[in-house]
Amino acid sequence: MNTSNPQPIRVALVDDHPMLLWGLSKLIDGERPRLELAGTAQTIEEAERLVQQKKPDVVLLDLDLGGQSGLDAMPAILRHEGTRIIILTGTRDPRLREQSMLLGASGILSKEAAADTLITAITRVHAGEVWLDPDTAAQIVGRLRQGTRDPEAARIASLTQKEREVIRALVRGEGLPNKVLADRLCMAEHTLRNHLSSIYSKLGIKTRLALYMYALEHHLGEG
Repeated sequence: MNTSNPQPIRVALVDDHPMLLWGLSKLIDGERPRLELAGTAQTIEEAERLVQQKKPDVVLLDLDLGGQSGLDAMPAILRHEGTRIIILTGTRDPRLREQSMLLGASGILSKEAAADTLITAITRVHAGEVWLDPDTAAQIVGRLRQGTRDPEAARIASLTQKEREVIRALVRGEGLPNKVLADRLCMAEHTLRNHLSSIYSKLGIKTRLALYMYALEHHLGEG
């Protein structure tokens, strides 16, 4: 007879608030042997290294990492087969929540959620289910219904936070060369070109002028 115990669910925590990381770490540690803390990170770079080294089963990811967007960390995290993401966030912006689902998050949970709800979400997501809290479910359903009336809604929702920043900079500096725009965004020129290529592909346009006109029409230069 096989008497071996099931392997614990290995959980990584990504948040820029040390006190929250401490509290979540204690919560995960208190759920042994069902759960196991794989490590913590406070930046995108730390998160990518953590996931590469520890290969956790579930990552609890904040969307606001001290000026960085957690959305930008998702592609690198999800490249690791078997790793799933739960967005643990304080934002109520339905666009950000919808973007996280489009990018591959398996769950969204408010930071105000009770501890037992968080534990349940981790176990369900690890089992292959999707977890949405009631507020998020209502928001996303509303956005999707809106999307059936606005054919551009899904395209715009697929833009990452960084891509939105690029669009805003382009609108404010229309006519400026790529090098100047890249300097304003504190990125290399080739990085800017990569972002623009991704934006063109997602929005179905081909030139900076077309992007400028699209951004004005859909109010993407605001904020």
